[in-house]
Amino acid sequence: MAQKLLIRDLTLRDGQQSSFATRMTQQQIDRVLPYYKDANFYAMEVWGGAVPDSVMRYLNENPWDRLEKIKAAVGDVSKLTALSRGRNLFGYAPYTDEIIDGFCRNSIESGLGIMRIFDALNDVNNVKSTVKYVKQYGGMADCAVCYTIDPKYPKLSFFDKLKGKKNPAPVFTNEYFLDKAKQMAALGADMITIKDMSGLIQPSRIAELIPLFKKHLSIPIDFHTHCTPGYGLGAVLMAIIKGVDVVDTNIWNFAGGTGAPAIELVYIFCKKLGIELDINMEAVAKINQELYGIRKELEAVDATKQFPNPFNPLTDTLPANIDKEFDNAIEAARNNNEEALLSACHAIEAYFNFPKPNELVKKAEVPGGMYSNMVAQLKQLNSMDILEKAMELIPTVRLAAGLPPLVTPTSQIVGAQAVNCALDLKAGKPMYSNVSNQFVNLVKGEYGKTPVPVNPEFRLKIAGTREETPYDTSKYQMQPNPTLPEAGGVKLAENEKEVLLLELFPQVAKNFLTKQKEARYQAEHKEEEVKQEANQEVKEEPITGKVVEAPMPGSIFKIQVQVGDTVSKGQSVIILEAMKMENNIASDYAGKVKRIFVKEGTSVQAGAKLVEIEV
Repeated sequence: MAQKLLIRDLTLRDGQQSSFATRMTQQQIDRVLPYYKDANFYAMEVWGGAVPDSVMRYLNENPWDRLEKIKAAVGDVSKLTALSRGRNLFGYAPYTDEIIDGFCRNSIESGLGIMRIFDALNDVNNVKSTVKYVKQYGGMADCAVCYTIDPKYPKLSFFDKLKGKKNPAPVFTNEYFLDKAKQMAALGADMITIKDMSGLIQPSRIAELIPLFKKHLSIPIDFHTHCTPGYGLGAVLMAIIKGVDVVDTNIWNFAGGTGAPAIELVYIFCKKLGIELDINMEAVAKINQELYGIRKELEAVDATKQFPNPFNPLTDTLPANIDKEFDNAIEAARNNNEEALLSACHAIEAYFNFPKPNELVKKAEVPGGMYSNMVAQLKQLNSMDILEKAMELIPTVRLAAGLPPLVTPTSQIVGAQAVNCALDLKAGKPMYSNVSNQFVNLVKGEYGKTPVPVNPEFRLKIAGTREETPYDTSKYQMQPNPTLPEAGGVKLAENEKEVLLLELFPQVAKNFLTKQKEARYQAEHKEEEVKQEANQEVKEEPITGKVVEAPMPGSIFKIQVQVGDTVSKGQSVIILEAMKMENNIASDYAGKVKRIFVKEGTSVQAGAKLVEIEV
């Protein structure tokens, strides 16, 4: 019986998130859905990840509408899938079972078929509740083992070795990943994904993991990777040859580079290998034609601005030399010759004008998104001169924090902290003088168990306690759900789906729902006469006190004081969200709050006035 390969298409979620900042509008999505109904993918990843946040934040669209409209168009042809972070769902704090229950139930009622569940620490305890509720409501639980690698520690000097110093032993072994997969299977996982969101898995490593997983697990194995450092296509081919059940791909114009490999290239390999691929490639070609125009419309957020050369494997003939490279790649994979395999795959990608491997990401062995976040943070701070130092500090910071895998959100937490430490050193301060709330919570134990224990003395220094302290969901407080006088006195969140948005994305959903309710009210009362307020010039009071300023660009996440409050020196007055990290901004002065210059949800630049303190 011929081997059959299933395909999970990532184009409408991970594809656009990896390459186009998750900016596809519903109108753009609608243009490709009729063809997806004919394409016959096993699954389509369309939701989760950054989609719910981005469609509210940037597109003023309702995330639930997106899922429901795709389901209405595609029906049961393909299982719709979403990505969530286990107990954290989409946020940076663990949620109660009540919220996880409601989220899973509503997702499945809205059309979701498979929930891919991962935890940033590979802490299996954090995926339990989502697995339970997804299955309870009739969905499939796809548990993802996050692939990561051990850091490259600084080389030990002769004197270090003389003193008996050693770098830590490897943690992320094949046995480590298999053990996590077995634990997830025991929870009731319907499938296991080897999730390599950084694209750091080499073909030789996947060649070991797929047979190992197939030998010890009786459920399907999916392989997810990216092309950023140049391993993606070769690793996918190797996984197919080693018997993987499902692979994740993008459609041509959204493939390669920071995204996953192209389905069209996988199709050619499968034809040559005699592997059954039950995909309607004519429908795929029609989707790709639409994607070309959509990508042009997304030019402002295009990560590479480099289109692959037009190609349709059903109608276009490969030149003999490129056809030969496909054969070379297959032969090299069968012989476990990684160097020859990558050489052939890079020649194929170069011929079609896919982006070249990112050598910096490959050398640094960190996710491309983590690196780009660090660069953006340093540009905002006008401190690009310390990038090299920040990159150098990643292994040290990561090990101190318990060696978390470098996946969202821990990659951002570690990356942002490495930048903070480099800034500390530049300013002549000790490392960890400035720490984000997320780094504190990671070290404290609120995200779950780290792969290696955190040194109690380091935890005391960062979090004020030697003991590992898990997050206590019994103290969880629901987000406020006020009435909106300016929208006719309706509730900010009027139903369970809106309440869930408010819980998962507090600031973004608050802004989105407020705009929605106000727009609806104004539309209903557009015939009423609107009173015009006199345009009065307001003279700003002179500043007589001391001013607390924003140390970096960001948005105001929370104002912790009110006018008239007495504050002490060192007291936190504002929480500033910068690069997805929450930073406590403390007052350098003791006194009384005279004025607050900002509102929650507003963006500020470095040096912006936040609070005036009368001393």
